[in-house]
Amino acid sequence: MTDFLKLAGKNIVVTGVANRKSVAWHIAKTLEEAGAKVIYVVRSEARKESTAKLLADRQVLVCDVEFQEQIDKLRDDLTAAGHKIHGLVHSMAFADYSEGMKPFHETTKAQFLQAVDISCFSLVKLSNALKDVFDEDASVVTISISTTTMASENYGFMAPIKAALDSSLAFLTKSFSSFSRVRFNAVGPSLLKTSASAGIPGYVDAYLYAEQVIPRKSAVTTQEAADVAVFLLSPRSSGIQAQNIAVDAGMSINYFDKNIIGGVLKHES
Repeated sequence: MTDFLKLAGKNIVVTGVANRKSVAWHIAKTLEEAGAKVIYVVRSEARKESTAKLLADRQVLVCDVEFQEQIDKLRDDLTAAGHKIHGLVHSMAFADYSEGMKPFHETTKAQFLQAVDISCFSLVKLSNALKDVFDEDASVVTISISTTTMASENYGFMAPIKAALDSSLAFLTKSFSSFSRVRFNAVGPSLLKTSASAGIPGYVDAYLYAEQVIPRKSAVTTQEAADVAVFLLSPRSSGIQAQNIAVDAGMSINYFDKNIIGGVLKHES
């Protein structure tokens, strides 16, 4: 069977490509392999230059989601080009940890609100701006995390923001349903080996721990998360709406692995 995902010829906007390790890049190249036309959106001219070799001969637009005028320009550029958008990948997150990792209760208002704006509210702003450019059955996919209720100290204040992102899916679904069938879903991977994650204090230790908890003893790959995102972007996932699909290779069911318990008890004794 050819074109099982029915993505050939579809126009998909992909935000957030920074380098070859990016979740967005893995999604984009898989979409291209499926025959989709990918329109890349990066956050700055500097990022456009740094990805010039990686994204050679592809359409690349610039949009910093902290500025509404740039979001409006993105909409205008897509409209002027006559693009009907069949999918949007929202793959962006930012948290200011420049002062080091602190207890959650010491998070500043400025840090939290900036992270909400870039990592969560940008999905609302982009969706609203592109509502008239979307195909009636377009699919919007954001990148979340596998759980927002586990208090992982090394993830700082981002988990509550991802929780807001997940909740936004239901409300975007409801509000868009009055005039379209646009779908909103998230992919929630467990710990991935990306350039962005490498900058989080203590992340490497958490990643190695995850590999021990996962039943297969190997972490989720970025491509595995990307494959789920591509499925959610495709018409084959038309019955899935307002969901965060966890991609954790079973990590969440295996915290009481006897070997891990034994190691902890042995260490404490």
